[in-house]
Amino acid sequence: MVGACYASPLCTWFVAACMSVSHGDSRQSAVALKSTGRSRRSRQLTTTKCSAFSGSGTIHPALVNNHNNAFSSLFGSNTVSLNRNQTRLNRPASSGGAMAVAMDMEKEAKVDMKPPTEQRRVVVTGMGVETSLGHDPNTFYENLLQGNSGISQIENFDCSEFPTRIAGEIKSFSTEGWVAPKLSKRMDKFMLYLLTAGKKALVDGGVTEEVMAEFDKTKCGVLIGSAMGGMKVFQDAIEAMKISYKKMNPFCVPFATTNMGSAMLALDLGWMGPNYSISTACATSNFCILNSANHIIKGEADVMLCGGSDSVIIPIGLGGFVACRALSQRNNDPTKASRPWDSNRDGFVMGEGAGVLLLEELEHAKKRGATIYAEFLGGSFTCDAYHMTEPRPDGAGVILCIERALADAGISKEQINYINAHATSTPAGDLKEYQALARCFGQNPELKVNSTKSMIGHLLGAAGAVEAVATVQAIRTGWVHPNINLESPDNGVDTNLLVGPKKERLNIKAALSNSFGFGGHNSSIIFAPYK
Repeated sequence: MVGACYASPLCTWFVAACMSVSHGDSRQSAVALKSTGRSRRSRQLTTTKCSAFSGSGTIHPALVNNHNNAFSSLFGSNTVSLNRNQTRLNRPASSGGAMAVAMDMEKEAKVDMKPPTEQRRVVVTGMGVETSLGHDPNTFYENLLQGNSGISQIENFDCSEFPTRIAGEIKSFSTEGWVAPKLSKRMDKFMLYLLTAGKKALVDGGVTEEVMAEFDKTKCGVLIGSAMGGMKVFQDAIEAMKISYKKMNPFCVPFATTNMGSAMLALDLGWMGPNYSISTACATSNFCILNSANHIIKGEADVMLCGGSDSVIIPIGLGGFVACRALSQRNNDPTKASRPWDSNRDGFVMGEGAGVLLLEELEHAKKRGATIYAEFLGGSFTCDAYHMTEPRPDGAGVILCIERALADAGISKEQINYINAHATSTPAGDLKEYQALARCFGQNPELKVNSTKSMIGHLLGAAGAVEAVATVQAIRTGWVHPNINLESPDNGVDTNLLVGPKKERLNIKAALSNSFGFGGHNSSIIFAPYK
């Protein structure tokens, strides 16, 4: 809507510029509006720039040329030309038309603009996990600190014919006391992991039935996504269909969709606030966490359960990634298979599980006496716009994402001294992320970087949430977990930036967690100790 657009800083500037050209300075005062943005965050764009970009904040022309090349390669053409209609769409509007639109926008803005509001702060008050290294945050993180690996031989099905036969598979899992037995038999595992991790986050956050009774359930929401959804339910439906459609599970469609996990948890809790899912491949969890925080900041929610869940260690899931040639084949030594930044890595290792954060508005949390684990400062998303699966060679999308996350959090890059990297153990991805991080933060002598995936593998849509739990645990404990299997670092990798083979003490000032996904999805979120 016009009014909503006009409230943005860009549109405000545009209207002010139009008015000043045609009507003189007297008009400027009518459209000079106070920002209703985040008062606590100063948007320090000038202090958060990384060297890949010019001081003006615009992308270098060479990067634009790379974008055009990527576009042509994706669609199989060496040249990209605009047709007549596209050219017409790109022409600037006439001054008269623009002025009329600007005046209409000004009128609507006077009605639609909300008064400035005090910044609402977002804190983490609970966490829940389901992983191959533990089913609660403390056990999970203690195993990470000890450098234990959750990678092992796949036992869930016969994979002897596959070139990859290892994964971060959850060996023991129970829904008893968390999910009704009838639903446990029908639901896909991604939903079961989601439901149990979500409820465990509430328990961890001290949300008893008595506490829940005091919540305004219209301002409690659930935003837990999945990259792959109910693939096992869908696979079973295909097998049943081979016999007859009458053999199909009547719940196969709803239980296969990525949104149904959040929906079922909200239904169970009676929470009527924001409820949906986001699916951005392996960046899913970070997208869900940042959007949940924004719902709280905007006053649309006071409490949000957010994160991600995935379970695709099944024939169709394993086969699909084998076909992509993305998986490690180090079958005889599973615990050594996931080795980010090591020159001998041969692909990533699949994992499964769920991670859920309980985010809460600060005053709401303080009022009920909640334990505050950390504060969520902000984050950002960008798109590489380069290739379906390969990272952008110049790292521009990742760097831009980090810059915007820092600006959103209102902190400088010097304040970041811990990074939980996406680092999946793939040849191209690890190095490109490292180069982007070194370019942005390499001058910080306190910086430490690690990859949780070295021990649990890649949990796909759940990766970011589980790694967010690890990040918050690092803030709480003052310990950062090791990078295991880093025996022969890539050329150009400065191991001084990376956590070594043993856990290390670190007084974290602010922590960044990255997640990237197929399709060029980049995401960065930032946590800090609550003060």
